[in-house]
Amino acid sequence: MNFDINTIVYLLEIIVGGLLVGIGVHFVPVGGAPAAMAQATGIGTGTVQLAAGSGLTGLLAAGLMMSVTDNIWVILASGAVGAGIMIDATMLTGSWIYAYAVGAPFASAKVTYDPITGWSQPPYISPGTVGQGIPTICFVSGTIGGMMGGLGGAMIYYPLYLINGNAALSAMFAIGIFLVNAVLASWNIQGTIEGFHDPKFKKWPFAFRACAVASVLLAIAAVMITGGA
Repeated sequence: MNFDINTIVYLLEIIVGGLLVGIGVHFVPVGGAPAAMAQATGIGTGTVQLAAGSGLTGLLAAGLMMSVTDNIWVILASGAVGAGIMIDATMLTGSWIYAYAVGAPFASAKVTYDPITGWSQPPYISPGTVGQGIPTICFVSGTIGGMMGGLGGAMIYYPLYLINGNAALSAMFAIGIFLVNAVLASWNIQGTIEGFHDPKFKKWPFAFRACAVASVLLAIAAVMITGGA
């Protein structure tokens, strides 16, 4: 396959998309098993699932929009908004379960006062836990992370589809790129994270470098294979 200017642009879009998926999950409140037991703030599932979920939602939303328009900005915006809504709905449902089914109040052990509302957090934290529920700052951070993941998903799928015109083939390779970056982000976070106010968030440059290397290699392989196909 000849790497002309269009192909280079496609490669860059895929690389940026992979980075957005990997970095975006650092904004999402990932609680994992501790959150499922109301011992930590965040969504009660893992980093990989949330990163891949936001990327896949962005892919689906972008694919739907591509059926009615070829405006790239509208397509990318659809991916971002679709994934943002998905993450918001997940966080909201999780909060309802915490509050009305488990009886755990919304609180964070990573900050003394919520940076947005200014509400004190320690009085509502149970001893031996790192907060319960999803306080305001986590919800805002999660929305940003979800939209980043969705935008990344759209940016990966769109150029692959332009290269080969096969929706199934493009989606298959896009999903693979999501999952690789999601696993790298998971290894970097190592457990739970609340969002951009969490001390673990400062580790994002390590994930950025790892995801950059992986995304470059995956983008070249995806473009060459799908273009040849």
